[in-house]
Amino acid sequence: MRVGVAGASGYVGRELLRYAASHPHYDVAVATAERHVGGRVASHAPSLAAAYPDLTYAATSPAALEGCELVFVALPHGGSAALVAALRATSTVVVDLGADLRLADLAAWATWYGTDHPAPELVGQAVYGLVERHRGSLKGASLVAVPGCYPTAAVLAMGPLLDAGLVGAGPVVVDAMSGASGAGSGLSDALHYPALADDVTAYGLAAAHRHTPEMEGELGRDVLFTPHLVPMDRGLLATCAAPASVGADTAAAIGALRDAYDREPFVVVTEDPPRPKDVRGTNVAHVTACVDPRTGWLRALCAIDNLGKGAAGQAIQCANVALGVAEEDGLALGGVTP
Repeated sequence: MRVGVAGASGYVGRELLRYAASHPHYDVAVATAERHVGGRVASHAPSLAAAYPDLTYAATSPAALEGCELVFVALPHGGSAALVAALRATSTVVVDLGADLRLADLAAWATWYGTDHPAPELVGQAVYGLVERHRGSLKGASLVAVPGCYPTAAVLAMGPLLDAGLVGAGPVVVDAMSGASGAGSGLSDALHYPALADDVTAYGLAAAHRHTPEMEGELGRDVLFTPHLVPMDRGLLATCAAPASVGADTAAAIGALRDAYDREPFVVVTEDPPRPKDVRGTNVAHVTACVDPRTGWLRALCAIDNLGKGAAGQAIQCANVALGVAEEDGLALGGVTP
């Protein structure tokens, strides 16, 4: 299958190329990158030199992606809608990894992103690409909005507990930590090594982080979300908390997670606290939960690779489901550690 990757020079784009290189059905024919047009992928990303020795970057345009049966769009937020709109005029299956199509309401978009939507005709058309909760809708889908990394972890952790009635009334608290690659490959003072090393920074507090409405939409609860930037290159850990319902205990919480995920190839339920390093380089999530009998509160934790299950891996998984190929194709199950 002829595949295109728009925005292939960024962290997520390169990860898409890495996964696609071992996929039995996907052949990357086009990789676009505005800042590297004409350059070789192997020169810009030497880690991909053996997989793509001759592939060069094209300009990001509908014309460049013409003839692709599947296109992954890994452009900055606000930058994908126009390209997706053009691709929708063809028979191409489009998997968008940006935020442009994740919210199904124009008013919500304007509220959270502070501007009018760049392609309002697309709003509500995409299937939300959290496979473990929307697999049925993803089968045969031609337009997919891949969730953000933070919502992926929070919803995988808390969703089954809410479904099982183990969470009491009130908002859900989500504290999460992500590696620096979650901010993308653009330059920023906060991402310079001297600023990032030996420190932890909370952000997105004043107006709330833009991943909040994704979590609230999927969980059906108000969410108090605090993201943190930590000094690692990749990985994400979300710790979620809420009052437990009457009679809920740790055994019930673990049982609810097992009921939800025992048949899921990419979610592992563990009784130990999950660690991002254990899922590094994979599309796998590790989840656990416990109820504190002293306070009556429930905690649920999820570790993912923010570039894997939080982005590129999940996009490949979504495409596999949409196109009817084996869900595990091209996706590693074993983490890279130490």
